[in-house]
Amino acid sequence: MEKTENIKLIALGGVGEVGKNMFVVEINSDLFVVDAGLMYPEGEMLGIDMVIPDITYLKENRERVRGIFLTHGHDENIGGISYLLNNISVPIYGTKLTLAFVSEKLKENRMKQTVLVKEIDNQTVLRFSSTEISFFRTNHSIPDSVGISFSTSMGSIVFTGDFKFDQTPVGDSQMDIGKIAKIGDEGVLCLLSDSINAEKPGYSGSEAIIGSEISDVMYNAEGRVIVAVIVSNLYRIQQVINAAVKNNRKIAIVGKNMKNTLNLAINLGYIDVDEEFIISVNEIDKHPKNEVAILTTSNHGDPLAVLSRMAKQSHKQVNVKEGDTILVAATPIPGQELIFSKTIDLLFRAGANVVFGQKQIQVSGHGHQEELKMMLNLTKPEFFIPIHGEYKMQKAHAKLAKQVGLDEENIFLIEKGDVVEFKGDQVHTGAKVSSGNILIDGLGIGDIGNIVLRDRRLLSQDGILIVVVTLDKQKKQIISGPEIITRGFVYVRESEELIGKATELVSDIVDRSVREYAIEWSAIKLSIRESLNQYLYEKTRRRPMILPIIMEI
Repeated sequence: MEKTENIKLIALGGVGEVGKNMFVVEINSDLFVVDAGLMYPEGEMLGIDMVIPDITYLKENRERVRGIFLTHGHDENIGGISYLLNNISVPIYGTKLTLAFVSEKLKENRMKQTVLVKEIDNQTVLRFSSTEISFFRTNHSIPDSVGISFSTSMGSIVFTGDFKFDQTPVGDSQMDIGKIAKIGDEGVLCLLSDSINAEKPGYSGSEAIIGSEISDVMYNAEGRVIVAVIVSNLYRIQQVINAAVKNNRKIAIVGKNMKNTLNLAINLGYIDVDEEFIISVNEIDKHPKNEVAILTTSNHGDPLAVLSRMAKQSHKQVNVKEGDTILVAATPIPGQELIFSKTIDLLFRAGANVVFGQKQIQVSGHGHQEELKMMLNLTKPEFFIPIHGEYKMQKAHAKLAKQVGLDEENIFLIEKGDVVEFKGDQVHTGAKVSSGNILIDGLGIGDIGNIVLRDRRLLSQDGILIVVVTLDKQKKQIISGPEIITRGFVYVRESEELIGKATELVSDIVDRSVREYAIEWSAIKLSIRESLNQYLYEKTRRRPMILPIIMEI
């Protein structure tokens, strides 16, 4: 392994936000990418399906990229992989389950070229000219989660991935605490650690408690039990299956996404279920209500979308009935709290008994303050960068690092695109690479920017007004129109006077303009826009988007 001259750490996503994790480790001339995630759109991103990081820096340095290293199989960590691979051809390294999810993603996106995937586990050591890369098992809400350590002559660079310390985890998912401590003893130059629950005191709950709570709810429910879980939380799905079997309930799976994930997990041995307990959705009514459990998914983007449709009685297969018990085994990600609240209200209105929040049927997969301190104490880093979280979470995590003895000048609160560079004994910050959001809408990737979003916002606030006029250029007169069409502005039948006056206004402007020696279309359109804007604002205090269309014959 060559001597390390220079290390750069760059966050292309996953800081100042929840999701969209993508980090670059640059050791000498080699670039290593950790995670390639997506983020679900925030409220003001109207019509956007998902958001991925800007990878301009990686495209500019594609010949130096040695691989993509994945910590686990959540969308926030693997959701942007197809976009990245369309631009850069490099191997992907991940655990068995993570790579299975990646393979599904590549199929969904109809990936044309061959992708080199290399399976790793917590025993794997990868040797490159500039570094040795090793992995350690972590506890999270999905199996096969790992942290990553890049060994260099300056010390290790350690990414924790998403983690918590669970003393009684579900399945065979013991954390490699000894290995983490050993990496710490050998010397950690910089730790980059999960900050999502840095504001929450104490410890996150153990997965072991959840199973018995879910079983109790099923035992006490007199009717059907409908459970909403996040599709990738295989531990929770296993606990729901175990509780259903224990309480002699057949399990029906609702949703294509859930069926696909379940089949994948069963085939790979991550979920254990006897086939006779699974029934099709069409068979639900053939069984007594107290012998049925329905498993439905909520993806991170719209946590309770399926339940919401069931509550409104608009789901094609299953709708909420009086006497149903709904178990919501998912927590809202920041920004989704309002949707959660409204959906739960809808479910109560539909006559269901909703279990959410009052019983411990969901715990976070991210460690609370005491667990984050434990990671800092085990790794004993010289420098620390809080990642995976909004700025306030990063700030809270930085405070914890100070409490366990790190110097304030050795803690870096970074934004997207910031570069932290280690050169000899010197640490440099302040450099930036291009970064930001790439918005995906339908099949369009990155073709929607701030201007389109601004237009969508305007349309959503005050609607649109279209003015159509047909002119005869020779005779200099209006042949037909002006016709005014509106959408989302006013109810036309009740605003005939307003529309009539607006039509007269447009007629006057066009008449005046066509009498002039040279007809300037752009000047006519501008006059129509300005006059209508002023008139409509005076009358309605609204500013619709005004589109004049002038045709000539």
